[in-house]
Amino acid sequence: MARYTGPACRLCRRAGEKLFLKGERCFTAKCAIERRRRAPGATGQSRSRRLSDYGVQLREKRKARVVYGVLERQFRRYYQVARKNPQATGLVLMQHLERRLDNVVYRLDFAESRAQARQMVSHGHFNVNGRKVDIASYSVKPGDTIAWKPPSLDSEFARTLIAAMPRKSLPGWLSLDTATMTGAIVRLPQAEDLETTIQSRLIVEFYSK
Repeated sequence: MARYTGPACRLCRRAGEKLFLKGERCFTAKCAIERRRRAPGATGQSRSRRLSDYGVQLREKRKARVVYGVLERQFRRYYQVARKNPQATGLVLMQHLERRLDNVVYRLDFAESRAQARQMVSHGHFNVNGRKVDIASYSVKPGDTIAWKPPSLDSEFARTLIAAMPRKSLPGWLSLDTATMTGAIVRLPQAEDLETTIQSRLIVEFYSK
């Protein structure tokens, strides 16, 4: 299955809530879900229609995939790894998603959205522990450092992004040295650090069927 390349706002309308896929635009009057509340499509399904338990679980799984920009096969692989862990499967699953390099770049406020962060990582703008990493799904671990590559840090594009910081609060599992624009993984993300709009319990129930 190829990556979705259509309008991001359509995904928010399908989910029935803001997923903040386009960064600052989601906070402006241009946000599509503010102007068109109905679901996408010629007819637009009623949001008052009650979903089955399976439908609720499927929607939650799709929402998590969309938020983190992960395809189904990779998402299922994260779940299978999390299921083998003795800790709570939902928490471990979310930890895997949070520790993706593109998500960490977004969480450090180096990018306005995860999609932008994924593109920046793929273009090789960041070093992990002093070495260039251009794999968006690269999984960081406690003790790792993430920094702009020196040539990239001096670019006008990077200066514009840095000048707009802070756009969001820094989660407790990350630290940021604003003098050098270097982030560090302090610890594994815990429940209080995760996306509050995603109910990992429903995702586990979906895959457990």
